[in-house]
Formats: sequence, structure tokens, C-alpha cells
Amino acid sequence: MDELDRQVITILEKDGRAANATIARKIGVSEGTVRRRLKRLIGDEIIKVKAFPDPKALGFESEALIGVQVDPDKMDQVATELSNLENTRWVALATGTFDIFAWAILPDAEKLGRFLREKVGVIPGVRRTETFVTLAIRKRDYGLPVT
Repeated sequence: MDELDRQVITILEKDGRAANATIARKIGVSEGTVRRRLKRLIGDEIIKVKAFPDPKALGFESEALIGVQVDPDKMDQVATELSNLENTRWVALATGTFDIFAWAILPDAEKLGRFLREKVGVIPGVRRTETFVTLAIRKRDYGLPVT
């Protein structure tokens, strides 16, 4: 990956619907160059072009970060189970007090409570959870910092 790839990615981070011609004009290359670069970046799974809706605008009022302590021999299985749950948006293995963190989005606090009791808490290997409910979002950005 070179500087041209980074420029293409930076433009798409700001506007995922930017046309190849627009990107080409902004960085001073041909549209064909942008098309080839995008094909390679997507094909090599360096980037994915997706829409990221605002959960609150779609009626999801409850977002939470869930810290999960897990039996050491069950980390991969628990992470897979959490990843397969419809309401989790991302799942990460970590170091520290919690072995796994999961971000979940649900319509309301009651459904979050049921999700924790009926979906997360019953996964074999889960020892303990601690839930951090989001009060307000000040920044929601999925891009990488510019280096």
C-alpha cells in the first residue's frame, strides 16, 4: 500500500459514495487508476465499503460495552458465540480484567437486560460480565487516524 492508496481510502472514509471520477480529480490521477486501486484494495480485503447507520435514528436507544470474563480454555468459543449474536456489532479479545469486549445495540434497556441474561450469560464458559451502558455518543468514527 502506498500514498495513493491512502489518499483514496481517506476520501472514501469521508464519503463512501464518492465516484471514481471525483476521487481521481481530488488526487490528480485517472479514473482508471482509481478503479484499479479500489478493485485491489477491496479484493485484498484492505477496505470494505459499507453503510454505517446511526442506531439511535433507527430506534435503537440502548448501546452498551460488555466486558466478559471467560474460562481460559473457552475464549475462542465464547468470542464466536458472541460474534454470532444479532445485536453485537463487534467483539474483541483483550488483556486485562476482561477477556472479551462486545459492543451491543438494542432497542431499549429492558431488551438489553434480557439480552444479557438470556443470550450472553448462558454461553458456556462465561464466568462474569460487566456492562457499561452508553449515556451519549460524542464521536462515532470508523476510519483510521491519518498517519
